[in-house]
Amino acid sequence: MLVKTAPGNRIALVDGVRTPWAKAGTVLKDLDAVTLARHAMRALLDRGGVDVELIDEVIFGCVGQPVDAQNIARVAAIMTGIPQRVPAMTVHRNCASGFESITTAAERILSGRGEVYLVGGTESMSNYPLMYPQSAIEWFSEVARAKGLWAKIRAYLRIPPSTLIAMLTKPRIGVMLGLTDYSCATSMGMTAERLAVEFGISRREQDEFALESHRRAVASAARITSEITPVAFSPYKEFIATDNGPRANQTMEALASLKPYFDRSAGTVTVGNACPITDGACALLVTTEARAKAEGWKVKGYLRSYAYAGLDPERMGLGPVFATAKALAGLSLGDIDLIELNEAFAAQVLACERAFASKIFAQRELGRTISIGEVDRAKLNVNGGAIALGHPVGATGARLVTTLLDELARRNAKFGLATLCIGGGQGGALVIERE
Repeated sequence: MLVKTAPGNRIALVDGVRTPWAKAGTVLKDLDAVTLARHAMRALLDRGGVDVELIDEVIFGCVGQPVDAQNIARVAAIMTGIPQRVPAMTVHRNCASGFESITTAAERILSGRGEVYLVGGTESMSNYPLMYPQSAIEWFSEVARAKGLWAKIRAYLRIPPSTLIAMLTKPRIGVMLGLTDYSCATSMGMTAERLAVEFGISRREQDEFALESHRRAVASAARITSEITPVAFSPYKEFIATDNGPRANQTMEALASLKPYFDRSAGTVTVGNACPITDGACALLVTTEARAKAEGWKVKGYLRSYAYAGLDPERMGLGPVFATAKALAGLSLGDIDLIELNEAFAAQVLACERAFASKIFAQRELGRTISIGEVDRAKLNVNGGAIALGHPVGATGARLVTTLLDELARRNAKFGLATLCIGGGQGGALVIERE
């Protein structure tokens, strides 16, 4: 969809800031999603000197909302010091939740409901819960209903041995459930395996792509510090200022030594050529071109067009192709100077490359007479991607746009594409334009 605005009043992306991305279970594991969001929000506001009184609404994405912080956007906004009169809402479109925060703000602006929006996404995948089986829940309920100390003791002692064993050995792992599609009972990893077979993608191709992701991320670490705000972690005396996923010593030999993780007998997708589970948050300021000029804010880019698309959940990795076909809105892929395509899996990105270039795929799947176009690797994820950096699902879309804005500015380029696949069988794509 082309974003249609009055002349001189485009949807402006003023700036974006994120926390470092950290592998789940590492340095950010003790910071919940609220705290991560607050760090990103505060850093963005402080860096731009933005008066919180100007904000019309806060819109933040989160996939695994904490049970103790429902509508996490509202909780984080208040913790950041944003006035209580400013409303806040949490959006959830799986991996595109960060995109959804941006496009929802754009739609609010276009409908005249506000002009200044604090948006982004947050995720603490370290803190996804373990869930007990139903028999354990029933036992806990019995204990809770018991009146008096002795009654509670007797209730505790009545736990069935099978329930105790299930609690200790078979908890339901929240992150694994979240990464399995409900409609087709297929894990995200198995959808990548399916694409590897469908498009004839070898294990070596996947490992080579993963290695290049690490190489680019390591090489760009110093360059992308402009998008990162340091975060203090336990006991708040140490700081992390860079992503901890990229590996300077990554090799093809090390990648080749890893066993398939999802299809253990005949698969090619490993933990080395897939993105890691990650913690992090990212915030952006979205407004109108006229309002940005009035406030003296320097605009990094404008939202030219965007689209979401649906597809077979078992082929969800092709989402960027379906969404980009709609989002280009009069441009060709050759017009795009930089592409940020989320690396959920190497097989998924490689499958997208082949689908983008395929006339047959375009005719059969997209109703087009010609292919979308060839993806130039020199324009793709030039600072590395999620295989190296990580993928905190609710925040990744915001990170893609933030990275794209900064890199377009560094290269003085005009058009950028941010796109990703979405669990459940969707794709999202945003086209960013600079002067």
